[in-house]
Amino acid sequence: MSPGPARGRTPGQDGGAGRRSPVRRWQLVRAGADAVPPSTRRFMARARQRRMRAALPWAVAAAVVTVAALVAWTVLGTGLFGVREVRVVGARLVTPVEIRDAAAVPDDTPLARVDLAATARRVGALPPVARATVERDWPGALVVTVVERVPVAAVPQGERFAVVDAAGVVFQRADTAPEGLPLIRVAAPGPDDPGTRAGLTVLAALGAKLRAELVAVDVAGLARITVVLRGERQVFWGDASRSPDKSSVATALLPRKADRIDVSAPDVVTFQ
Repeated sequence: MSPGPARGRTPGQDGGAGRRSPVRRWQLVRAGADAVPPSTRRFMARARQRRMRAALPWAVAAAVVTVAALVAWTVLGTGLFGVREVRVVGARLVTPVEIRDAAAVPDDTPLARVDLAATARRVGALPPVARATVERDWPGALVVTVVERVPVAAVPQGERFAVVDAAGVVFQRADTAPEGLPLIRVAAPGPDDPGTRAGLTVLAALGAKLRAELVAVDVAGLARITVVLRGERQVFWGDASRSPDKSSVATALLPRKADRIDVSAPDVVTFQ
């Protein structure tokens, strides 16, 4: 009788010895550059270039934003570019100290944060200043340029004199009558005073000959304006209307020996 199959055998085992088949062990080995086909290498290189080109704008944008933020912080948030100096141009009637005080810009304020318009308004509020402009001069200066008011007349007020410009703005006070300025006698000088405006209108219409003889323009009322000349001569003007015509008639009649010339109606002149 032939022997039956051996019990307990499993595939892969030696029937008599019971040994296992050898196990394969795998090892990763880096392939050399020449192991990758050239076409594959070119494809991978192009892919890398495409990724770099796609990322470049974002990288540049991020760098620009970073630099801009740093610059903004330096200029706006630190005193590195702060106000170190306030230079004044065009001031004669006011001192640079008065203008700096009116500008009211603290030292080391970031130059970029200075409100130029507001600063100019504060300086322009000084009575002798007609207008002002403020500019930045990097890295640390403000330049304040002022245009001052031009005096055209003086108004007696008690023992003192108020100096006014062509708009009637009082911007100076003097203890004595300013030399070279004509006088306007009016109760309440100011740019909103009708009497002041009427007196200035008459004054502006006077020709050179009348100005050479002028002592004062008396405004007793809007229709009672008198131009006082040297030698106690008077030209009764009436109101300020037709002032150029009245000035021409009065100038033509100056050689006449008359203490009072009435040109209130320049077409019909009377003498006294």
